[in-house]
Amino acid sequence: MASRKAVAEKIDDVLAGIRVPDLPYPAGKPSPETTNDWQALLFSCWTEQRNERVTHVLRSVHLDWSVRQINAAYVADRIMDVFLKTSGLHTALALRIARLRFYLAWRMNLEGNLAFSDLLLNWLDSFHEWRGWSDSGGRSSKALLDQLDALVVAVSASFNSGASSAVDTFCSQWQEDSARRNAQTGKLRQRLQETERGAARQRRSDQTSRALIGRALQGRKLPQPVLHFIFDHWQRLLKQAVWDSGINGETCRHGSKLLEWLVWIGDPALSDNDRDRLYHVGEQIGDRLVDVWSRVFEHPLTPNALAGIGAVMMSRLRGETPELTDALPDDHSFPWNPAWLSFEAPPHKEFKPYEEQWFVEGEGAAEQRRFFCAFLEDTAEILWTNGTGVKLGLQPWQAFCQSRDAGSIRPLPALTPFGEVLEETVHLLAVACEKQRKQREKAAEAAKARADALRKENQAAELKRKQQEAERLALLERHRQELEDQRLADEQAEQEQLYTQKTLLAQKQVTAINLGGWILVNAERPESEATRLKLAVRTNASRKLIFVDRLGLNRREFLEDELVLGIVEERIRVLGGAAEFDETLSRVVGRIRVGRH
Repeated sequence: MASRKAVAEKIDDVLAGIRVPDLPYPAGKPSPETTNDWQALLFSCWTEQRNERVTHVLRSVHLDWSVRQINAAYVADRIMDVFLKTSGLHTALALRIARLRFYLAWRMNLEGNLAFSDLLLNWLDSFHEWRGWSDSGGRSSKALLDQLDALVVAVSASFNSGASSAVDTFCSQWQEDSARRNAQTGKLRQRLQETERGAARQRRSDQTSRALIGRALQGRKLPQPVLHFIFDHWQRLLKQAVWDSGINGETCRHGSKLLEWLVWIGDPALSDNDRDRLYHVGEQIGDRLVDVWSRVFEHPLTPNALAGIGAVMMSRLRGETPELTDALPDDHSFPWNPAWLSFEAPPHKEFKPYEEQWFVEGEGAAEQRRFFCAFLEDTAEILWTNGTGVKLGLQPWQAFCQSRDAGSIRPLPALTPFGEVLEETVHLLAVACEKQRKQREKAAEAAKARADALRKENQAAELKRKQQEAERLALLERHRQELEDQRLADEQAEQEQLYTQKTLLAQKQVTAINLGGWILVNAERPESEATRLKLAVRTNASRKLIFVDRLGLNRREFLEDELVLGIVEERIRVLGGAAEFDETLSRVVGRIRVGRH
């Protein structure tokens, strides 16, 4: 029980962890509020006593069930399917018990391994007592079915109340009834054996006496008084003699010999040829019959019993031929078997292994089971019972051996108690569940490794992309910078060239200013007006130019280079040649830009 309870505790792990292909598991993880209550559904299946699987019932209705419900249904089905195949109980009985799958699925979903209480396990294990039960329709067969009808009521009460107390009470009451029944069964079996052994001994005595008489009378015709004595008195003596000491006992041998003498005396075909011996035997036959009778029975053989023998004897001694009749009638009113005269029981070692063993005939629901209660050595017959002291019949040993060799009767395989079925099934499911858990862990680790590898790969790709992008941007920046540098260089070259051209133009203008030529000098402050000045003096030696305003005042001196620089910087304009200067400058700028492109 301890090992079974330890294994039963693994049910909780199985209910939570196992996943079975093709079962209608919910998608995702539904909330308890969305899980359907299946108590009414399972209750109806139990009430109707269906023989289908719980998982089949769940598939037949389009509702959402929790993982625990699905697994509870599967575990209950698996346990009961194995029980049906391996329990060894009669098919009809195993089917009745297997319907508990609906109750067990319901309780496992609620309580896990606690659904298999000690009371329930002990009760289910106790069914090995009914290994010999057959659906024979007899009183003992119906009694068990009536008890199982009470189980239907008890389980229904548990469904109604939502608790297992009604089933526990039923199991407890069943065990008490079983204890009382087992106490009675031993007494009934012993009493039946004693009765049947006595009856077997009686049958052997009767059959042996019949065989002795049949052998002696076969084919003979005897006077009716002799036949009356043999059947009315001497058969009873032979039967009792065989009972007391067997066919080889001294009394039986004497009784059988005297039977032969009676036949010899009464049959003229045997005794007419030896009159002296007939006289001698006839003189002693009466005393010898009385002597053997007194050895067997306490009451004496009455004179009237011997009167007929005496009359026949006197008639035979006078040489008369008495009226004869067939010793054994043709209508077989006196059946006998000569095999009883050489009967020997089989050796003890041949039948002993079969005693107190169960055997079965037939297949499936039609099979009939019987208990080898005892071997009746006096008749070499098997006493078959139903295991509870109720006689099913007798079978000759030779007929049993022939049926056994032909396979029509076979030993009942050892039963597998429910507890072992539970233990082995849950152990296998726990192993499968653990294997699945490891596979899931391995798959999770592999997925994590793949994710890590993918993340690293993505990171490397992103880093590479960023590097490539940085390189591209750097390249673009270099190109842009090169273009910018080139543009700046071009602009600088253009500016330098332009500056040079402007300087040359400015120098030409300065050189071309004659005395009295006017210039416009921009004011240094924005709010002031530009000043118009006229060239008054040009000094070639010092390259100096002196300008005055129109009144000849505000003298200003400029070196040629200074004046050229002012024109280039557009602080000073030469009046009169300004338009020509601008036009020339525009043509120069155009040529410079065209040449650059």
